[in-house]
Amino acid sequence: MARASARHILVEKQHLAKKLKKEIIKKDFTFEKAAKKYSKCPSGKQGGDLGSFKKGDMVKEFDKVVFGGELNRIHGPIKTEFGFHLIEITSRN
Repeated sequence: MARASARHILVEKQHLAKKLKKEIIKKDFTFEKAAKKYSKCPSGKQGGDLGSFKKGDMVKEFDKVVFGGELNRIHGPIKTEFGFHLIEITSRN
């Protein structure tokens, strides 16, 4: 079964997710620091690291990105029932 590792930042507002993405891309913020400061998910304390998981462990919008998107690129904002995510896929097999 396919497995992936990813990290994410979860925020309530789309405009904040877009702002953080721009800042991370411009290198004003690292992904880890942005996750620790802004993410509403408990994983934020670990820089957004979600560890390894299999397809179906996450909500469908999240899975679609993680199991179909480009590695080591920031995807999003992705809207789910929890809010808006920025996702970086760190590995997949």
